[in-house]
Amino acid sequence: MSFRDLRNFTEMMRALGYPRLISMENFRTPNFSLVDTLIYFAVFLYEPQSDVPTDVDTEADRIFFIKAVAQFMATKAHIKLNTKRLYQADGYAVKEMLKITSVLYSAMKTKQMALGDKVEQDNSKFKFDLGSRISDLKAARQLASEVTSKGASLYDLLGKEVDLREMRSAAIARPLEIIETEKALRAAIKEVLKSVDKTKDMLNNVVSDEATLDGKIEKKKQELERNRKRLQTLQSVRPAFMDEYEKIEEDLQKHYETYVEKFRNLSFLESQLNEYHRLEQERFEEAENTMRLMQSKLREEERELMKSSLKDEDSDIDVPEDEGSDSDMEELRPAKPHLTRNGLMTGMQTGDSHIHTEDSEIDVDEDDEEDDEGEEEESKDLEDESLEDPISRGPRPSRGGMRPPLLEESDNDF
Repeated sequence: MSFRDLRNFTEMMRALGYPRLISMENFRTPNFSLVDTLIYFAVFLYEPQSDVPTDVDTEADRIFFIKAVAQFMATKAHIKLNTKRLYQADGYAVKEMLKITSVLYSAMKTKQMALGDKVEQDNSKFKFDLGSRISDLKAARQLASEVTSKGASLYDLLGKEVDLREMRSAAIARPLEIIETEKALRAAIKEVLKSVDKTKDMLNNVVSDEATLDGKIEKKKQELERNRKRLQTLQSVRPAFMDEYEKIEEDLQKHYETYVEKFRNLSFLESQLNEYHRLEQERFEEAENTMRLMQSKLREEERELMKSSLKDEDSDIDVPEDEGSDSDMEELRPAKPHLTRNGLMTGMQTGDSHIHTEDSEIDVDEDDEEDDEGEEEESKDLEDESLEDPISRGPRPSRGGMRPPLLEESDNDF
């Protein structure tokens, strides 16, 4: 049993009008009751007046039923059935039942097709295809116009019948003259002879024309033969310039190869040059970006150094003031701040200022003018050292990158 056979069997039984739904799983195992009903339904469709037994309770009844069905189909429908497969009542029985259902299904299809053809014929009787009758309509219209014109001319001729009747009767009553008849016949014979002479002349001309055309054809054939021979001679003879032509062609091929190679190299070098320019541009942009980052970092570090130096100066200024003379107040005044990279110069200046205050307290009795001059000279020396020290040291690398040298601060910064 194949899936296709089982599917075809179920579809055919459904088309034949079997009331029960047949599943493809019904024939996985032997099912004699279903096979019994299917066989009886098929036999009833084929012959409603058949006397096939319906009792299948015992084994003998089932065997008798299968034999009766096989005998009936062999005698009536000339269908040979395998009784063993039918008795198995499984997928192999489907193949045997398919023989009966295929015959019934084909008969039903032919009947339906015959009915459909009959209906189409009945419908075609009342259909009028105007597209295929357009030519007929045009012909009918032309005939109708001709009928009207012929009718009008016939009416006019019938109106002249009265006069023509008298002329006809007179011509009939007039006696026949032999001389005039002979003249008419001779004139007709002369005309016929003239036409015959004309046709003979035309035939003679045709013969002469044919001869002239044959002569022209022969001349053309001779010219064609001469041209063919000339072509063969030209093809067999090698031209004098052919060697030079082949040599020039080889040189041209070599030059073309060198041109192609140079063009390829040039295109490759141009592509490499473009790639080099692109990489240089990218490096330049990267260098600019790094310079900008370094500048921004250096500015931030300068700002931090300024802030730290300002804080140190503020801490030095916050020293408590002692009561004394104006010279003592001037000695206690802090020196000018000088920005350095690590803030060491400010500490040195503050230490020197404290030393000057102590010297000023010890040498109170000295002249104020000498103290002022000494302090001014020492402050100038310190300023020179503070300015020369960062220049001699040079820029030191910081954690964030290169730092520019600090600018000199004026006395007006505070």
